[in-house]
Amino acid sequence: MANAPAAAPAAEEGGEVEAKPKKPIVKIILGVVGLIVLLAGTVFGTLFFSGYFNPKPPVDPDAAEAADGHGGGHGKKDGKDAKDAKPSKLAKKTPESARFEYTYMQIEKDFLVNIMGSKKVMSISLAVMTHYDERVFANVKKHDFALRSAVLDILRQVPEADVNKPEFRVELARKIRDAMNTLLEKYEDFGGIEEVLYTNFVIQ
Repeated sequence: MANAPAAAPAAEEGGEVEAKPKKPIVKIILGVVGLIVLLAGTVFGTLFFSGYFNPKPPVDPDAAEAADGHGGGHGKKDGKDAKDAKPSKLAKKTPESARFEYTYMQIEKDFLVNIMGSKKVMSISLAVMTHYDERVFANVKKHDFALRSAVLDILRQVPEADVNKPEFRVELARKIRDAMNTLLEKYEDFGGIEEVLYTNFVIQ
């Protein structure tokens, strides 16, 4: 009697070989990457909607100075009341924030002196200009006698040879302005006179 055929392997009876499961490490990596992307998106969205990336408006230092009452010149010493603060700049009512209002005041009395080393007489009238507030003019009026004395001292030292120089009047006005500011800074801790102008100038 012939031997019976051997049984087929169990794998062949099933028809397919069972696939091996994927390793869990791939799922862990994908989960971590997804979490990082989610956190980054949340942080960026929070900063964006809070206005963090919006450009900040520029700050005008002159306007900030004027608002704080800290215009140019020397201010009052620390510890003084607000009413003793130095004058502030008067801003023009225009969109140009860097421009300021200029105001003028006429010195009431003329200045009359003899020119040094000459028989000629010099008579001048002066006005002062500032872009600070009215306290500058109030200080000029307050110290009128001291300012007149300082101006007369300068005029008495003018030699006749300087009178005919092209820049004589410009240099003289500059000297007078500096002398007036120095005196006001001495008594009020602030000058504020920007220019000295002639409203009358006679040499005869």
